[in-house]
This record gives sequence, C-alpha cells and structure tokens, in this order.
Amino acid sequence: YTELAKVPVLFRERVCEECNYSTPTFYRKMRGIDRRIEGKLVQVLSNAEKGKIREIAEEVTNGLFTYIFGVEEK
Repeated sequence: YTELAKVPVLFRERVCEECNYSTPTFYRKMRGIDRRIEGKLVQVLSNAEKGKIREIAEEVTNGLFTYIFGVEEK
C-alpha cells in the first residue's frame, strides 16, 4: 500500500522536474483540455511534453512493477 501511495507523488515530481513545472502548473496542465482561442486550436501540452510525460509514466510504472515482482518488465 505504501509503495502504491507513492506512485502519483513520484510521477508528479518527475514531470515537474523534467518539464520545469511548478506543482500548480502540473495540475493545471493535467486538468486542461485543448481549446480554441480566436478560432485556433491551442494545445495544453506540446507534443514534446506529451512524449516526456509518457516516458516518465513508463519509468514509474516499470519501477513499481520491479518493486512488486522483483523483475524488470521488458
């Protein structure tokens, strides 16, 4: 339970560190949806940010998998 409870915090901290976000910015970006401003679609997350967040999610998930099962997922 304790390790599972750490996962969202670790994920948030890693994203904030890698993307140079403050904690409020992290929550605003994660909650945000793409929207139109003056008729143009404005993405909340850039493609680079999306890619980095996917990498971090995989890293955190693999770490949890290793902790639980004692082996690294391939």
